[in-house]
Amino acid sequence: MDEEKGDTAAIQPLEAKSPSRSNFVSRANDYLASLRLFESRGIERIPLEERHAVRATDYLQMTLLWFSTNITANNMAIGMLGPLGFSLGFVDSALCATFGALLGAAGVGYMGTFGPASGNRTMVVARYFMGYYPSKIACLLNIVIMLGYGMIDCLVGGQVLSAVAGGRLTVAVGIVIIALLTWIVVMFGMELFHIYERCVGCWTELHTRHPILTQHRWAWIPQLIAAFVLVGSAGSKFDTSIVSTGSAATIAGNRLSFFSLCLSASVAWAPAGADFFVYFPSTTSKWKTFLMTFLGVRLALTFANLLGVGLASGTFTHQSWASAYGTSSGALVVAGFDGLGGFGKFLGVLVALGLIANNIPGTYAASLGFQIMGRHLALFPRWFWSCVGVVIYTACALGGRNHLYEIFDNWLSLMGYWVMIYLTIAVEEHVLFRRHRGFNWDSWADPSKLPIGLAALAAFLVGWAGAIVSMDQLWYAGPIAKMVGADGSDLGIWVGVSWAMLVFPPLRWWELRYFSR
Repeated sequence: MDEEKGDTAAIQPLEAKSPSRSNFVSRANDYLASLRLFESRGIERIPLEERHAVRATDYLQMTLLWFSTNITANNMAIGMLGPLGFSLGFVDSALCATFGALLGAAGVGYMGTFGPASGNRTMVVARYFMGYYPSKIACLLNIVIMLGYGMIDCLVGGQVLSAVAGGRLTVAVGIVIIALLTWIVVMFGMELFHIYERCVGCWTELHTRHPILTQHRWAWIPQLIAAFVLVGSAGSKFDTSIVSTGSAATIAGNRLSFFSLCLSASVAWAPAGADFFVYFPSTTSKWKTFLMTFLGVRLALTFANLLGVGLASGTFTHQSWASAYGTSSGALVVAGFDGLGGFGKFLGVLVALGLIANNIPGTYAASLGFQIMGRHLALFPRWFWSCVGVVIYTACALGGRNHLYEIFDNWLSLMGYWVMIYLTIAVEEHVLFRRHRGFNWDSWADPSKLPIGLAALAAFLVGWAGAIVSMDQLWYAGPIAKMVGADGSDLGIWVGVSWAMLVFPPLRWWELRYFSR
């Protein structure tokens, strides 16, 4: 019960918890709160009376949020790995990218429905699936995902800016520019968007409390324009005739590996899927929430991935593009604007700045994750953890700026393992054990009213064991993965999910029988 008191107290003013009220963070928090620069609420549940009535345009806003978040250069870079990382042809790469994004988007849409239903953040909802304490493992891994996205966004953005400047600006400096701009928007940009919304008469209670949605109202427009121009400028150089290379078994293994990578990139947003919908009422349509979230993630990722596949295919027949990719994936994106002169460089800058839209939700979700990890961490306000997150992923991006392919292939795949295992446990708990019992969303901070989590923890670890013996990474290949083709295949997601799927139901039945929760 001490942990319950800690979570409850964490949402009270800092002077109620900490005797060192005069510290810098506390004074800064009071000052920023007085300026109303931020959404002041932390991880506590949003009461029903504080939610606003849902309108038709709010459903559209769900799609725009996820579309603007993902129509970005980092997802183009993922698409490039089909032909250039896995030796797949244009058609194979396009199909794997399309259906990988589709399946992953379904996971994001599913978790998004719990935002309006519960009023709780996604990793708080995880307590109902995995138990109060075991869910902290998922929360920690989610922080890693969101900061990892920040690292990749800064890295790709730095590459694009360096390419636009013709190499006169180093990638390291470009990384710092993207990180600083993200930090400025996260810290101080909210009120500017608020003022704009008031001026045009679109100010609503939802936007006051949840400015992330406001920020993404228009962020997708310049990115979509730049993407369409890129199609027109570079499309004629896409080589749709390239084919997959290797034996039949090797090609099949590479298809599955690339499909799993694209799935991981898409489904990685699932542990943050509910975070941005908690101010919608519990009467919000679940199927509309799922559909609009699904469409936003799926359309953006499919478009961006396919652009990456096309750009990569052009390197096989155009030496200038091959040379650009030899420099960086960001340079290949900029090469796609060749022939447009200064306008092309301007669009390249837009593409780089668009990565900030991908960074903001991730930084937001990571800061919530820090607070959920424990009562002592929750003493620090969310803006403080946003600053910590920016510092962490900037340092990681600077350190890994010459290893983007390894980061994509290893980090994204590893994150995909745990997210899919977690989603499997969540779906089984929801469908098999909560269909009639339902959820008591008011008990979000009470460990005694939440599952103990023994079954979920055991299934999670068993799933991870299956993933480990089936993964195919640059630094390790499991014995099961080695059985596919000459190069092996990453089967980590599929074996991990299947093992967890089989183990969880009987263990959860046992847990309910003996502990009744």
